[in-house]
Amino acid sequence: MMSSSLGLLLNTLSITLNIYFVLLIIRVLLSWFPNFQGSQFMLILGQLTDPYLDLFRRFIPPLGGMDFSPILAFFILQAVTQAVQQLAIQTSGSFSAFY
Repeated sequence: MMSSSLGLLLNTLSITLNIYFVLLIIRVLLSWFPNFQGSQFMLILGQLTDPYLDLFRRFIPPLGGMDFSPILAFFILQAVTQAVQQLAIQTSGSFSAFY
């Protein structure tokens, strides 16, 4: 029962992290299009993703007008997601993206 609940929690966390990864990709891609800057969608997306990206912007300043901090942010998020998925497998014996 306990491992089942923990497995469900870890699977849910993994799905949430994957959704967040997609939001980060959308944020980075749309930042290249000036027409989207200032739109309501970008403001909401920025509120969701900028706090995480700002953690990396402190260490990796823009270079030549290019912000390379999302690259490190992507790697770290993927590593955490994979670790959560491995824990889910070890805890429940399987990993399911959908329950």
